[in-house]
Amino acid sequence: MINTPFNLSQKKPLLLVVDDQPGNIQILYGIFKDECEVCMATNGADAIEFCRNRQPDLVLLDVVMPEIGGYEVCERLKADPLTEHIPLIFVTAQNEPAEEAYGFEKGGVDFITKPFHANVVKARVRTHLTLKYQSDLLRTLSLTDGLTGIPNRRQFDQVIQNEWQHCMRAKQSIAVIMIDVDFFKFYNDHYGHQAGDQCLVAVAAALKSKVTRSNDLLARYGGEEFAVILPSTPLSGAEQKARQLEQVVRDLKLPHEKSTSASVVTISLGVAVTVPVKGQGYASLIAQADGQLYVAKQSGRGKMRSIQVCSGDSSTEQFKP
Repeated sequence: MINTPFNLSQKKPLLLVVDDQPGNIQILYGIFKDECEVCMATNGADAIEFCRNRQPDLVLLDVVMPEIGGYEVCERLKADPLTEHIPLIFVTAQNEPAEEAYGFEKGGVDFITKPFHANVVKARVRTHLTLKYQSDLLRTLSLTDGLTGIPNRRQFDQVIQNEWQHCMRAKQSIAVIMIDVDFFKFYNDHYGHQAGDQCLVAVAAALKSKVTRSNDLLARYGGEEFAVILPSTPLSGAEQKARQLEQVVRDLKLPHEKSTSASVVTISLGVAVTVPVKGQGYASLIAQADGQLYVAKQSGRGKMRSIQVCSGDSSTEQFKP
């Protein structure tokens, strides 16, 4: 039995075995089938595609394969932000120190020499699955807001960079919604900081209930400010989502006696949408959304302001009550 932290959560680690020889795959499958979810690929191209789609916990990668060899597969996976965190163990008939050194330089974490010895293979896989679990746990903690439990600013920055590049390649629009809890300082001053924290937790949960697509992201941007990334979303879709977010927070009916715009907690929203082009950075889109948020707040709060950012300098602003 592979005794890793995964077993404590009753989650089987996802193991990808990559080898152009079916016999080798069957041997490794037999070793790990009871403790891991084992998937297989017989060439480098399929292995890369699988890793991008499912992000396995560990890859056992044959070095010598036709077309795309193991070292090149490793190099490509390490160059992709989506797959760079996946540990790879090279499987090879070579045991020369120079060969191992080259593999470590490419990004591998270990070597397994053919023919396989089941106990040795299990021990090495167990070690790297445990390290992967610990690394993932630390990474998750570093990307999560401690108060609300939703992604934090750091994760927002990582995701928007990746989605910006994806939408640029696909020539699709991307939307950003900046959100601010109205008169939150007054709320804190009147009800106390503990109540203010509870308010932010409730608002975050309400917003999260409406951000449901797998590629969308809700993050705590800072203080009482939240942000939403909506890839592949036109202006009309982003506006509809913003209206849902505004309403779901209003429906919480959290009393706010010191608000001058409503008797309950409300939010203001700024929406910006564009189709990314080469030479244009996502920071400008965030700035546009933040600008619309400012205008919405100046217009009375509890409202949305939106803008379609076009290539060049032209744009279209829209005011939404």
